[in-house]
Amino acid sequence: MRRTRSANDFFVAGRSLGPIVVSLALFSSTLSGFGFVGGPGLVYSMGLSSLWMVMVSALGYAIGFFLVAKRIRMIAELRDSLSLPDLVAARYGSETVRFMMAGTIVLGVMGYLATQILAMALVLKAILAGTSVFADVGLVTCVILSSAVLIFYCVTGGIIASMYTDVVQGAIMMIAGVLILITASNVFDGGMQQASEIILADDSEAIMPFGTAGVIACLGWFFVFGLGLAGQPHLITKMMMNRRIRDFRVILPLSTIAYVLAALLWVSIGVVMRAAVVSGEIPSLEAADAASPVFLSLFAHPLLAGVVFAGLFAAIMSTSDAFLNIGAAALVHDMPKALRGRSAGNELLWARIATVLLAIVAALFALYSYYQNDRLVALLGAFGWATFAAAIVPVVVIGLNWKRANSMGAIAAIGISLIINFSFEIFSVRLPHGISGPFVAFVASMTLFIVVSLLTPDQTLDRDIDKLMDL
Repeated sequence: MRRTRSANDFFVAGRSLGPIVVSLALFSSTLSGFGFVGGPGLVYSMGLSSLWMVMVSALGYAIGFFLVAKRIRMIAELRDSLSLPDLVAARYGSETVRFMMAGTIVLGVMGYLATQILAMALVLKAILAGTSVFADVGLVTCVILSSAVLIFYCVTGGIIASMYTDVVQGAIMMIAGVLILITASNVFDGGMQQASEIILADDSEAIMPFGTAGVIACLGWFFVFGLGLAGQPHLITKMMMNRRIRDFRVILPLSTIAYVLAALLWVSIGVVMRAAVVSGEIPSLEAADAASPVFLSLFAHPLLAGVVFAGLFAAIMSTSDAFLNIGAAALVHDMPKALRGRSAGNELLWARIATVLLAIVAALFALYSYYQNDRLVALLGAFGWATFAAAIVPVVVIGLNWKRANSMGAIAAIGISLIINFSFEIFSVRLPHGISGPFVAFVASMTLFIVVSLLTPDQTLDRDIDKLMDL
């Protein structure tokens, strides 16, 4: 809190952080509760198909760092940028692009935050249920408790507090991933090889490279999760925070290695739990997402289970605090700038207020969805990873490397990504051969961005941006 004296400190940590802090913060906010709960559940239910979500993320890191990280950091320095909409407004010279990008971020953040807060509350409730004193604590109380901790450090210390807690959280997640792999390897006498052979004998497709989802679905995930990682706004924003540009040489390998260590949990739990059910060692799970909790209760030492649950909380909170910060920036800094040419007065105060309001609204959405309408969060969640990937990868990754790209192409790409993702979710559209809505949105957005940019008049870049893109 003592280091957070301005909006610059609150949103981008004064661009003063070292490479280790940025590295661990980058990876830990990528692998959220989905990786610790949903990932093993996907392996349990569809075999190795979901590996195309997690293993291709290393490609996304490489694309992000090699194609855009240095230019993002230089634009942030040249234009004193505090957010992703600031960056795209500088690149395209358009307040419309700034507003559309800010709106996309706010919509996506609400879906992400609601699901993450609900996940935090459910995990906390499950943990407390195993105690004698707090066994009867309800879900609403758990939402309040977990949200209060998150709000406290995000409001008081801004992104600086979030980054340093991400360091601790990232370390916990790495340790959890390695220890779980060791534990999973000891469930069967023959280790992971025996588990794989059991699955192979039961359903050969499940243990094959494309799993049971099929080739087309896996290739779709390759684009959305591989290339799409470079389009996640909380990661792009963190590329603006390192002290020196040359730190990226250290940040890329550190982030990738840390991510791989934490992701070991995704694969090992899913494979072992599927093999254990197939072999009759344990009964079938009531739900695929129960793979991680059941594994911890049956096969892990209580101390390891504690570390993994801490890692799960860490993963959820790392993602949540990152989205709270970029959501507050969109509301307080970017939308006012786009609409009236200047950001809100006393940005630091309003940023803290916006952070509290975002967390409260997201918590209410989460509770309402859980008790009344299970499609509400899913609807907003459609603007999560997939929409960010479809809207941001063309505009940022391609746009910062192609001078012919213009604001009309950017507007078209953002608009079509929102329309397609929202339409698929609202109307429950299902395509054959495992083709997903996010993949369609990604391809359509990329295609429209290129075609519209080529068919519309060339746009003159500002002199500093033009020279920067020549580097």
